[in-house]
Amino acid sequence: MTIEVNLQQGVLVLTLARPEKKNALSQQMYRQLVSALEQAQADPQVRVVLFQGSNDCFSAGNDLADFLGGGALNAEHPTVQFLQKLATFPKPMVAAVSGLAIGIGTTMLLHCDLVYACSPCRFQLPFTQLGLCPEAGSSLLLPQLIGLQRASAMLLLSEAVSAEQALQMGMVTELVEQAALLEYALNKAIKLAALPADAVQTARALMRQPASVSTAIQAELQQFERLLAGPDCQQAVRLFLQKK
Repeated sequence: MTIEVNLQQGVLVLTLARPEKKNALSQQMYRQLVSALEQAQADPQVRVVLFQGSNDCFSAGNDLADFLGGGALNAEHPTVQFLQKLATFPKPMVAAVSGLAIGIGTTMLLHCDLVYACSPCRFQLPFTQLGLCPEAGSSLLLPQLIGLQRASAMLLLSEAVSAEQALQMGMVTELVEQAALLEYALNKAIKLAALPADAVQTARALMRQPASVSTAIQAELQQFERLLAGPDCQQAVRLFLQKK
C-alpha cells in the first residue's frame, strides 16, 4: 500500500507512504489518491482532507520512469484525474510538509488551504531542467500567490526555496518544529473539521472564485443571507446572546 488512508475526527488523513522512493508518486498512488478524494467528497463524515508524508520527506515528485510509461496525458490518465480532482475538490485541504517537496510535491500544495512545514523543507520545481513546463495549474497559481518575479525564479530557473523563504512568500501558513509537525497539522485540520461544514466550504469557494470586487461582494451577500438563516448560524447566535 503506497497511500495510507485514515479517518480521524472528520479528517481524512492521506499519507504518502513510499519511503524507499522518497514518496515519489506512481500511477498506482495517483489512482489511490483519486479514489480517496472521490470517497471523501461523497462522505459527509469527511470534512477536511490532510495530505502528509513522513517526518523527513513529503514527496520527491513524480516517479519519472513510471510516469513516462503511463501513456497519453488524457482524461483517463491517473495523473490528470488527480490534478482535476485537486482543482475541483470542494472541501478544505491541509498539508503537512517535511523534507523534500519537489515538482508535484510543491504544485499540489497550491491547491491546499493550509500548509504547515518545518525548517528542513526544500521546495523546488525543476520542470525546465527536465525540458518540461509547469503543471497542476502552477503557471497561474504560483505567480498569483508569490508574484511573477519570484515565480519566474522557481518555474524558469528551477531555484529551490527554503521553508523560511516559502513562509515569507506566502506559500506556507506556518513553520512548526519537525518532530511536532504531523500532530500539529492534524490538530489544525481537526479544528477546521469541527466548524460548520457548509459555512467553511462556502467561504472556501468564495475565496477561490475568479471575480471582481463588486461581483465578490454580491456573491458573498447571497451566500451570507443563506447561511444566516441556517441552523449552524442560528445556534451560534443563540449561544452568543446567552453568554452576553
